[in-house]
Amino acid sequence: MKLYHAPNTRSVRSAWLMHELGLDFDLRRFEGVGDPAMRDPDFLKISPNGRVPVLEDGDVRLFESAAIAEYLVARHGGGRLAPDVSSPEFPAYLQWLHYGEGMIMGPVNNYVVETVILKPERRSEEHVNRALRLMAKTLHPVDAHLEGRDYLAGEFTAADTITGHACIVCKRIGIDFASMPRLREYVERLESRPALRKALSI
Repeated sequence: MKLYHAPNTRSVRSAWLMHELGLDFDLRRFEGVGDPAMRDPDFLKISPNGRVPVLEDGDVRLFESAAIAEYLVARHGGGRLAPDVSSPEFPAYLQWLHYGEGMIMGPVNNYVVETVILKPERRSEEHVNRALRLMAKTLHPVDAHLEGRDYLAGEFTAADTITGHACIVCKRIGIDFASMPRLREYVERLESRPALRKALSI
């Protein structure tokens, strides 16, 4: 298997899950979001949007992080990191596997565009503040769901590598978790996992 990766991007999720599963993989590392190599025609044949992650596994190629997570657990998980479809936790697993990308990362993307990608003269403080408010709003349901739970769907699962990663990104951006103590403890729990630390170091 090969993972196309850049630090501080969604590909951290894929590397994290692969380390949690103990999978061996080759790494193609880019320097970051703005790496010109991502616009190279050869890479655009692999990733049409010029983004990471991309997972190659034999004849399989995937370039969406939640799809990669589902694939890895189904094909290489051996029953790990996902509840069985008969489990009461399975519906929650599906919801939180997709919540991070479907709800949290939209305003995160808007924030990154306004604060990192756009030139300073094109940035909008109003758009930045709106993105921060929306980020916080999307985090409150996660905090509420975590009442009485350590993880999103029973034991630690692939859902935690997707929505959990989105929560970690929000913390690093500076969202105030003071009113979300369960979420704060959850993120600290995730950040202590060796597999995440390993993914963040590559």
